[in-house]
Amino acid sequence: MSELVDRIDALLPQTQCEQCGYHGCRPYAEAIARGDAPINYCPPGGEAGIAKLATLLDQPVLPLDPEHGIEKPRMLARIVETDCIGCTKCIQACPVDAIVGSAKWMHTIIVDDCTGCELCIPACPVDCIDLEPMPLAQIDQAHADQARQHFQRRETRLAQQRERRDAELAARKAEVDTQAGPVNPVLAALARAKAKQQDSTS
Repeated sequence: MSELVDRIDALLPQTQCEQCGYHGCRPYAEAIARGDAPINYCPPGGEAGIAKLATLLDQPVLPLDPEHGIEKPRMLARIVETDCIGCTKCIQACPVDAIVGSAKWMHTIIVDDCTGCELCIPACPVDCIDLEPMPLAQIDQAHADQARQHFQRRETRLAQQRERRDAELAARKAEVDTQAGPVNPVLAALARAKAKQQDSTS
């Protein structure tokens, strides 16, 4: 199964745009491999991408599902830096870490890393991101492989951050519980009885 997912993922454009309804190209590839999703949910891949998936999986070619978008030229995002307020919302939205900056400071897009996912557009509260045609030279396998690596690295970093936050919350909770001291069993039993009585009367 893992090998099949790799082969499917290799045929996807790696925009990580989520138009397919999944959190990136890899999760969509996994869903296709499991039989949970059809091969025609990827607008950036378009008809050519669907045809490649159909050949790989020995399935009939399907038309692109319009509920997931339409096939159109890939676009690059550019921040109008003079209008940027430094809110970091676009940084949080970018699936491949192609936007750099910090809170209350101007942001900018690393053009060569942009996949054209357009997820930064709705995230921007001041509409300071423009789109322009992506050079054909940037729509190649090398850029797709690079985008896949950036996406995986970002996902790993975010998962580690969540684990650290969860561990810190658990430690603080344990500290509070320790400071509160042992629970009085009589009071706990009375509380349970009171709750049970309230449930029976409600």
